[in-house]
Amino acid sequence: MTNSRKNPKVDEFLSKAKKWQEEFEKLRTIILDCELTEEFKWMHPCYTFEKKNIVLIHGFKEYCALLFHKGALLQDAHGILIQQTENVQAARQIRFTNVQEIAAMETILKTYIYEAVEVEKSGLEVNLKKNKEYIIPEEFQNKLDEIPALKAAFDQLTPGRQRAYILYFSAPKQSKTRVSRVEKYMQQILNGKGLND
Repeated sequence: MTNSRKNPKVDEFLSKAKKWQEEFEKLRTIILDCELTEEFKWMHPCYTFEKKNIVLIHGFKEYCALLFHKGALLQDAHGILIQQTENVQAARQIRFTNVQEIAAMETILKTYIYEAVEVEKSGLEVNLKKNKEYIIPEEFQNKLDEIPALKAAFDQLTPGRQRAYILYFSAPKQSKTRVSRVEKYMQQILNGKGLND
């Protein structure tokens, strides 16, 4: 692995990492051995093949992980891929709690990375649910029906932003909480912004 293949933004990210630094370094070495291009996207080290996202390194409180962007299409011969939440459609993680786990799995990880590259080369795509397949909660639908400008603004959002709102508004069990969430975010929708913008 040559230093010229290392991205300075990733160097900076790693130098500032308060947790998982050693684990991130080991994952980086393994991934770069697979001839991927190192980039820095979404505030994380991201590795691409011919400008297509293959895998991303990220850390959480309890674990760090390799996130395969099209992990749902991998064979997962070792049964180690995890769907982060039920609403994640394409991505899958392999989680770690220490550098020894990563070192012990190096060969397996490289196999998964090479498979992910082959998936990308083949042009395979994950069949994502269409937003029409998500049920818009009644409380939000009522506001969309009442306020044409809100419906127009919502329809202009990207499918991902629409889905984020639908899932967020649907989550609470109580109607009053759903109403409160809708009211809180109406202006943001009218401004053309996503839930997390």
